[in-house]
Amino acid sequence: MAELSTTGHPSPVTHHGPAFAIWLTGLPASGKSAVAAALRPKLDALGLRVEVLESDALRRVLTPTPTYSREERDLFYRALAFFGSRLVAQGVTVIFDATANRRAYRDFARRLIPSFIEVAVECPLEVCMERDRKGTYRKGRAGESATVPGLQEPYEPPIDPALRLDTTKIEPEAAADLILSALKERRVI
Repeated sequence: MAELSTTGHPSPVTHHGPAFAIWLTGLPASGKSAVAAALRPKLDALGLRVEVLESDALRRVLTPTPTYSREERDLFYRALAFFGSRLVAQGVTVIFDATANRRAYRDFARRLIPSFIEVAVECPLEVCMERDRKGTYRKGRAGESATVPGLQEPYEPPIDPALRLDTTKIEPEAAADLILSALKERRVI
């Protein structure tokens, strides 16, 4: 609820606690980007400074011709976690929109960021393959890519996430509302 300013007009609600990070993890095409897109304006409305670190966008800068090798992924996710930790240290709330197929990648970010929330965006592989707008799975099945998480590379789901969102049963807006509720329960916001 907005507070009244001295002029009697509502003033924006602002969040005064420390910044935090939310890592949305799940298979490619599980719905991470849609949830991030629904969540960001809700956090903005709370007066938070928010940045979405979307892996595909950052990969174009960090590894413009990606091989998706294990070594390259290790480097990429270390860099992603480091960037996120620096933003959080400067008071910016970060939403990681990244598969991060190995738990070690997300655990590294958790060690760097004091207030870290992991959210499992769950969707069966078959449904992800049907949703495959970017052609990730098509390339994997055609032999054009040999490192697709869920096909040739393992995806290690979170063991104890703050929240599990089944995107076959819940729309992005409702998923974002559930994340907000979890943040409130944990007294992050």
